[in-house]
Amino acid sequence: MVERVIATDATLALIKKLTEKHGPVLFHQSGGCCDGSSPMCYPEGDLIIGDADVLLGEIGGAKFYMHKSQFDYWKHTQLIIDVVDGRGGMFSLEGVEGKRFLTRSRAFSSDELTQLI
Repeated sequence: MVERVIATDATLALIKKLTEKHGPVLFHQSGGCCDGSSPMCYPEGDLIIGDADVLLGEIGGAKFYMHKSQFDYWKHTQLIIDVVDGRGGMFSLEGVEGKRFLTRSRAFSSDELTQLI
């Protein structure tokens, strides 16, 4: 099965740590304003998900969303959520851990794209 969003082992470990501290979390791919284009991690309920947000899947039990207008540009790629040292978005939970989530991507193959339709 082809997934639109996946996570590295380091990301899964950080999601587990954040969930233990804050309860269930969710992600929203930032569209490039205040926090660049970082994947943002919030406690569930702290971010209102709207009708224009697309659920791409789950990583580490956390739902991952992106605004529809941004999804139109990214729908041909798989997002690979990684974690690196450094300060992330000021509103994202991982910042106090000295880490930041980072989106990497790769283009889907033709065969993968047909599986997604």
